[in-house]
Amino acid sequence: METTKPTVRINRNIRVPEVRVVDNNGEQLGILPIREALEAAETRGFDLVEVAPLAKPPVCKIMDYGKYKYEQAKKAHESKRNQKVVVVKEIKMRPATDDHDFDFKLKNAKRFLAEGNKVKFTVVFRGRELAHAELGAVLLDRVAAAIAEDGNIEQNAKREGRAMLMIVSPKS
Repeated sequence: METTKPTVRINRNIRVPEVRVVDNNGEQLGILPIREALEAAETRGFDLVEVAPLAKPPVCKIMDYGKYKYEQAKKAHESKRNQKVVVVKEIKMRPATDDHDFDFKLKNAKRFLAEGNKVKFTVVFRGRELAHAELGAVLLDRVAAAIAEDGNIEQNAKREGRAMLMIVSPKS
């Protein structure tokens, strides 16, 4: 079983002879031996937290580690909340897809694009249809013309095995 280590070292876990110390008010205390830095943190009632381990000497700050962890977790949660996840919706067709079915699939594709999702159009070939791949290209060209005002073609029609693909992204 693997234990997760904290990403920053605190108090007795700091294993260097000297550190540059910044106190809880942001004032520089200078370069101190680790023992003196720990004593300074303990007299103030805070923790000694290594904030820049790669600096020469490493920079440590006197602060409340529990509060620091809480603020970091809040920042991470806030940035996660502001992210937009891009979903790729797939619409499958055949070269012989009828007009009504085509219109229905196109209506769904426009709805997906309006929601901010990408749409992947796939034309699947079976059996003898493989000999007529141009029919799939014609169908995808028809899709591209019909969807031009709602989305941008991110990847033009290309053939992959028994299928022909085209990816459309929403207009920004």
